[in-house]
Amino acid sequence: MRLVMNEPVERTDRPYARRWWALLVLCLSLLIIVMANTALTVAAPDMTRDLGLSGADLQWVIDGYTVPYAALMLLLGAIGDKYSRRGALVLGLVVFGGGAVSGYLADSATAVIAARAVMGVGAALIMPATLSLLAATFPRAERAKAITLWTATAGLAIAAGPLVAGALLEDHGWSSTFLINVPIAAVALVAAFVLVPPSRAAHHDRVDYVGGALSVVWVGSLVYMIIEGPHFGWGAKAVTAAVVAGTGLVLFVLWELRHPRPVLDVRRFAHRRFAGSNLAVALFFLSVFGAFYYLTQHLQFVLGYDALQTGVRMLPLTGAVFVGSALTGYLTPRIGMRITVTAGMVGGTAALVLLTRIDSTSSYGDFVLPLVILGLAIGLALSPCTDAIMGAFPESELGVGGAVNDTSLELGGSLGIAILGSVLADSYSSHLKDATAGRGLPPGALSTAQDSVGAGYAVAQGIGDKARQLAEQAAHAQNARQAGQLKAQADQLAHGARQMADAVGASFADAVAHTSLVGAVILAVGTVLVGVLLPGKGAPDAAREENEERELVAAGNR
Repeated sequence: MRLVMNEPVERTDRPYARRWWALLVLCLSLLIIVMANTALTVAAPDMTRDLGLSGADLQWVIDGYTVPYAALMLLLGAIGDKYSRRGALVLGLVVFGGGAVSGYLADSATAVIAARAVMGVGAALIMPATLSLLAATFPRAERAKAITLWTATAGLAIAAGPLVAGALLEDHGWSSTFLINVPIAAVALVAAFVLVPPSRAAHHDRVDYVGGALSVVWVGSLVYMIIEGPHFGWGAKAVTAAVVAGTGLVLFVLWELRHPRPVLDVRRFAHRRFAGSNLAVALFFLSVFGAFYYLTQHLQFVLGYDALQTGVRMLPLTGAVFVGSALTGYLTPRIGMRITVTAGMVGGTAALVLLTRIDSTSSYGDFVLPLVILGLAIGLALSPCTDAIMGAFPESELGVGGAVNDTSLELGGSLGIAILGSVLADSYSSHLKDATAGRGLPPGALSTAQDSVGAGYAVAQGIGDKARQLAEQAAHAQNARQAGQLKAQADQLAHGARQMADAVGASFADAVAHTSLVGAVILAVGTVLVGVLLPGKGAPDAAREENEERELVAAGNR
């Protein structure tokens, strides 16, 4: 057996013998790029305290990863198709690991944001490469099963990130969460040479760099607008980004329609299966990422779980993703893609509807059923959609196919955090203002508390600290009358601190319920649209038939 696998998979006349081991390498690579985001959610409070991050700093620490990741995938996927898909994976792992080490060594907001951006570039190389290598390595008969395991890995990473980060934060600082990725990346890097066969398009013309550059401009500007506008206001930056995104998209479509060998044939979106699958992926991750954003905050701040305990309590989601993925492999061939995907989206909507019942008295038990249903829904909906998207691309464009799938995922996730995050913030601020009306809270303190649930509890803690200081002064007062006055003030402040903490918790719980309702409505409308777009069982896949015909013509020409 060769130590390094050098025979291109396209030259073999039979399925690659170690393809399931190769899939493990691809899944490990996927694991770290999803964990890089979810792990940060539990490390954010410690990072904010140690680096003195402002709200804007923290937002860009999180989203500095997202902008290059989403913007570069399509172009890098096309380059990987032409030159080397395994090469793109290996380079991505090196860049990603280097960014992670830089994040571990960072000691300022700017350094952390820069490290996250480097990791985003690495992720943009890795993500489409994993899907294109999967599709190239597995015969079509096994591809759906392999994609099911790939999707289940993404579900595992959603919960594994907070769990592993929480375990590290028990004894180490926030910077240790960056190092989660380094050993996995190192193992995947070595294993890629040993187990993953090299692959590139057997016939691929010159890369459409103009189309690729336009895709970087419009996707990057769109993601920037999604982040900047809702969080920091619709000022000059957000409006300029919106104009650039719109103009870039129009130019991209016009260029691709006229180019003989486009980086992405936008005519594919006229096919119902392809368009419906992309819409389903985007809408589903809009809901999942948005829900994950506020559920982890509720578990940590309102219910008082630490980082590790929060990660453990997200595990029902992971287990359910695996069950849902297994059901997909059984159901899709029997009842068709439309029913399976629509059922998953209905399940996701139902999970969000259950979360509308959350209030100030809710315990963790009230979250278990929604998490399980959401996990089942992810497993049911996403695997068939990813399989349909990849099936719409010929062998020469598998990297582009993976990039399209992943761009839909990333745009949906960014929209989810932006839209549902904004709804959450506005709802929490409004509820807190109503809950504290008439209690004599200083305007400055209320404004600070309205910024976030963490800030709200910090204000309550500050009032409590002041109460303890007055109580200590009362205990050491020489004058009995003065001691009585100080004790009365301390008792009043202590009572106010408890009321403030209760108001913050109740306001955030109400905001979670309201935001879940908005998310449920969005996903419900999307479910109807996807159900209309996706063809029924037995309907011909026009995009796949077109690609098969194209590949036969290309083979004849050779």
